[in-house]
Amino acid sequence: METDKKLISIIIPVYKTADFFDDLVAELNKVAERENRYNFEFIFVNDGSPDHSSEQLAKRASQDARLKIIELARNFGNQIAFTAGYDVARGDAIITMDADLQDPPVLISDFLRKWEAGYSIVYARRTNRHENFLKKRTANIYYKFLDKVAESKIPRNVGDFRLIDKKVLAELNKCRERARYLRGMVAWLGFKYTFIDFDRPNRKSGEGGHTWSALIKLAFNGLTAFSDVPLQFAKYLGISSLIIGFLGLIVMIGLSVFGMKSFPTWAYLIVIIFIYNSFNFIIMWLLGEYVGRTYDQQKGRPLYTIDKTINLDE
Repeated sequence: METDKKLISIIIPVYKTADFFDDLVAELNKVAERENRYNFEFIFVNDGSPDHSSEQLAKRASQDARLKIIELARNFGNQIAFTAGYDVARGDAIITMDADLQDPPVLISDFLRKWEAGYSIVYARRTNRHENFLKKRTANIYYKFLDKVAESKIPRNVGDFRLIDKKVLAELNKCRERARYLRGMVAWLGFKYTFIDFDRPNRKSGEGGHTWSALIKLAFNGLTAFSDVPLQFAKYLGISSLIIGFLGLIVMIGLSVFGMKSFPTWAYLIVIIFIYNSFNFIIMWLLGEYVGRTYDQQKGRPLYTIDKTINLDE
């Protein structure tokens, strides 16, 4: 490897993508040949894949030292797999992408041109999602809502196919929260960014690694990590119920005082209990605020565990 060239790290999580591996490596080799003024390292993170990905990775890594393999001890999820790659990446620029070729490797050259132009973050922005109506619709609704409530602006129609500069990586690696939503975390950091628009192709075969349960978990992580709206729910519910309860009590007392209508004792008790429960919701909100902050500060477990590595400097 020529040391006077800048190094580009490409991080690729592996989970149920053995069928794509040969084509993916071929495409990455084409990129490396085309962009021969750079050195490359390809960091594959096996996220506990149940297929024969581990054997394929080991075989390829024995033939090409540019392939760096991280074998996680179990399935930790897509975002943690990317994080494991970020932790060992040594590149001047770092690119993350999926292994199923829905993130076209040919766009890596476009990433590098934008990076050379001075951008610290380059997002691949999808102009079209070749997915079923329900998935597209729910994603659209979610991102619109997140855009309104998030504490920082998170670009829409982007996934984990992006380039970040090594100075961005240095800051990102300081963020060690367990509930990771990397596209939001990268956006939160700031830095100068731009987009490359592309039409994301269909998955050629097999099942996607992103199941509905995984997508829902990722969406929830994004919402809770970058917005306190869920935590504020009890507050809004409590205040609204309190106002309604007091208004109801005032109306009942007024009607009784002016002789327009009389109410049985149990009706007053129901309203008083309603008001009491409203205070309980507000107290739950206050407790939630303190518990949430304590919980965020006290997480001490590692984000992942590694079974073995190949071609990584120990």
